[in-house]
Amino acid sequence: MANTRELVKRLKAVKNIRKITRTMELIATARFKKAMDRASEAAAYTRKISEIVADLSQASLTLSHPLLEKHDSIDNTTLLVLTSNRGLCGGYNGSVLRHVMQRLKSDAREPDKNLNIEVAGKRGISFLKFQGEPIDRSFTNFEDNPAFAVVEEIADRYIQAYISGKLDKLEVAYTKFESAGVQRAVVETLLPITQLTNSSKEEKSSSVEYEFLPSAEEILTEIVPAAFKARLFKCFLDAAVSEQIARMVAMKRATENAQEMIGALSQQYNRARQAQITGELAEIIGGAAALE
Repeated sequence: MANTRELVKRLKAVKNIRKITRTMELIATARFKKAMDRASEAAAYTRKISEIVADLSQASLTLSHPLLEKHDSIDNTTLLVLTSNRGLCGGYNGSVLRHVMQRLKSDAREPDKNLNIEVAGKRGISFLKFQGEPIDRSFTNFEDNPAFAVVEEIADRYIQAYISGKLDKLEVAYTKFESAGVQRAVVETLLPITQLTNSSKEEKSSSVEYEFLPSAEEILTEIVPAAFKARLFKCFLDAAVSEQIARMVAMKRATENAQEMIGALSQQYNRARQAQITGELAEIIGGAAALE
C-alpha cells in the first residue's frame, strides 16, 4: 500500500496541474472565439474576390496579369510552413509537419530545381532544423492575432519575386479551418493565382459580363494582387484559429484526465488511510489486552 504522505503530495500536484490546464483551456477558448470571428469575416471577402478573379480569368479579355500566368518551367519553388510558437496543442503541429515531410520526400530535388523553405512558428523551425532541412527564412512574430500589414509585406515579396521570374511556384502548408469541428492540414498552391479560382469556376458555369471603369488593365492591376494577399492572409487566420481549437481540445482532455487521476488517487488515499487506522486500532487493542 502506498504511503499516505506520498499520495497527498501526488494529489496536490495533480490538482495544481488541473488548475493550470483548466485555465489554459479557458484562455484558448477566448482566443478561439476572437480568431474565429476574424477568420469568418475574412472568408467572405476572400471568397468573393476569388470569384471575381475567376470571372475575369474566364472572360474574353486581351489583357492579363503576370500572377495569372503559369511559368514555362518550375525551377524555383517556395514552401511556406505555418506552425505555432508554443506547444500543448495536441497534434496541430505534427499534422502540418507530416504533410511537409511528405512534400519534401516527393520533391525530386533535381540539380536545376530550387526549393526554398520558409517557416512561421518556433515549433516548425526547431523540427525542420532537427531534420536537417535548410530554412531560408523564419518568422516567430505570428500568434493568435496575425496582422494583415505584416502578412502583406510577405505577400508583396512573393508577388515581386513571381513577376520578376525569381519564383515560379508558391506552396503553403497549414491547417485549413473548415468549421469548429473540422480542421485539415493541407499543402496548397497559391501561386500561380489561378489555383485560387478553381472552386469558383466549378460553382459558376455561367459567364458574367463586366463593364470596366476606368479600364480593365487598372482593375486587374489592383484586384489580382489583392486576391492573392487576401488568400495568403486567410491561410494565417486559418492556422491561428485551428491552433486555438487544438489547444482548447488538448487542455480539455488534460483537465479530464487530471480529474480522473484525482479520483483514483483519492480512492488509494482513503484505502491507505483506512488500513493505517485499522492497524493503529489493532495495536491499541493489543496493548490494552496485554495490560489486563
